[in-house]
Amino acid sequence: MKIATLTFNPIQENTYVVWDQTREAIIVDAGNSNDRENAALDNFIAQHGLHPVLAVNTHGHFDHTLGVCHLKQRYGIPFALSSQDAFLLENAQTSGTIFGVRVGEMPTIDIDLEQQTEIRFGQTTLRVIPTPGHTPGHVALYEPQTGVVFTGDTLFRESIGRTDLPGGDYSWIMRSILDKLLPLGDATRVLPGHGEETTIGHETLYNPFVTEVLNNEVDPRQ
Repeated sequence: MKIATLTFNPIQENTYVVWDQTREAIIVDAGNSNDRENAALDNFIAQHGLHPVLAVNTHGHFDHTLGVCHLKQRYGIPFALSSQDAFLLENAQTSGTIFGVRVGEMPTIDIDLEQQTEIRFGQTTLRVIPTPGHTPGHVALYEPQTGVVFTGDTLFRESIGRTDLPGGDYSWIMRSILDKLLPLGDATRVLPGHGEETTIGHETLYNPFVTEVLNNEVDPRQ
């Protein structure tokens, strides 16, 4: 499995193009927000001879969905997102205004990740792991063979996602991190929705939200 990271839009969101030897590809969290960014993504796909088959999102915040309609229209591919985050698509215009970002058309959900345990493309299978907390329908996408997990805005390098936005819940995001992500193992590569990549092992040692719990100072899951 090969992965390319393209960082888009004013909020510096990480969009991932993921493919394997078959050249079938998925785009995770398409945040491309204007003609220049659309062209950058399209050119990458063309230069690598890729065949997009799915746009899939870890969650429904507007900075992660800005480019999905472009992908659906250009490549005729479906869009996968948890239906629990559908309200975020409906409120995207308002959310974008708050952050000073122009938000255009939002996509409709074709594949409900609430009903899926895995995503398949080419010869690759990604496990769909529910990780609510940043949003109600947030998921992580995990590929066990290469030990890579796309964590969206649940887990960042030495930080975690916000829980003060609509649908956020601090106790749930910590449950997701501690009970769903840390058990994937120290060597697992973490590819987050913003910022640089990290590993589960690094976060176990240096993420203050995680170490606070592991050192028995507090357990927000209670």
